[in-house]
Amino acid sequence: MSSLQLQDKVILITGALGAAGQAAIQLFLAKGAAVAAIDIKDIGSFPEIHRLEETHGTDRFMHMEADCTNEDQVKDAAAQINRHFGRLNGYYHNAYYQPSTSIADTSLKEWEASLRGTLTSGFLLCKYAAPYMIASGGGAIVNTSSILSSRPRANNAAYGSSKAGLEQLTRIIALEYAPYGIRANAVVPGDFKTEQQLADLGPEHLDGMKKESLVGRSGHPDEINEVAAFLLSDLSSYVTGAIYPVNGGLWV
Repeated sequence: MSSLQLQDKVILITGALGAAGQAAIQLFLAKGAAVAAIDIKDIGSFPEIHRLEETHGTDRFMHMEADCTNEDQVKDAAAQINRHFGRLNGYYHNAYYQPSTSIADTSLKEWEASLRGTLTSGFLLCKYAAPYMIASGGGAIVNTSSILSSRPRANNAAYGSSKAGLEQLTRIIALEYAPYGIRANAVVPGDFKTEQQLADLGPEHLDGMKKESLVGRSGHPDEINEVAAFLLSDLSSYVTGAIYPVNGGLWV
């Protein structure tokens, strides 16, 4: 597989300051893409993001603070990215909100926040980014789901339901936008951790994953992002409407 499989593509990444998002920025840049990074967090608190801009220049990298549940901010962000780069070829949607409470203890506010942060954000991103992708000749969309979309777990009703909805939204996007040259797929991660997160969790987590995962460990963010990069690239030109599990065999 070419290390430059995203050469000359402009890719938007949401949830860009999370563990998976930051890893995706660096991976996609290494694969030749120009990257636009969006997150609701204050990017000023992440000096490494500014270093990326210094390293790659504004012609390869831009970042902005935006709330993906806010229609006006999503609309403005898509327009800014298109103005900055002159095109948009795809996006990798990682934004979400996950309350970890039982149904009885989940407030309506938390339920709606999870739906907005995880599912509504995916709808808004497609609504306002896809027209620029169409104007650029088509492209690819990758939404990040979760194994909890189909594997029930207590205290995750809002998040699991939102991710299940995101998978269905992905299929409908694939259906509606196929005539315009846009493909849409979802990746479905299982457990994944950075090296630092694994060190913080200690041996108990490692022992648990040895029992649950067929490969005997947690995944690394880049193992998910490599699949996303493939789905965003022309190498996956015959793949759309697919829900890709990247979970080390947890489903099995």
